[in-house]
Amino acid sequence: MTPERFAECLVSLRWTTIELTSALQCQLSWVEAMESGHAEIPEDLARWLDGLARCHETAAVPTSYRGLTG
Repeated sequence: MTPERFAECLVSLRWTTIELTSALQCQLSWVEAMESGHAEIPEDLARWLDGLARCHETAAVPTSYRGLTG
């Protein structure tokens, strides 16, 4: 996984690096290093993030409720 795709996944999931750090229970500096390309993203983490992001990208946010009042 490239650092660019890593960042795209976080955007799709609406997660900050701090939220990912909390989910992984790891050091923020390591997550920031992966995001910047200074640390390799482990294969299992890449698959997990990509899978979650693809689900969010495919499902999208519903919009039928917009414009409803009450």
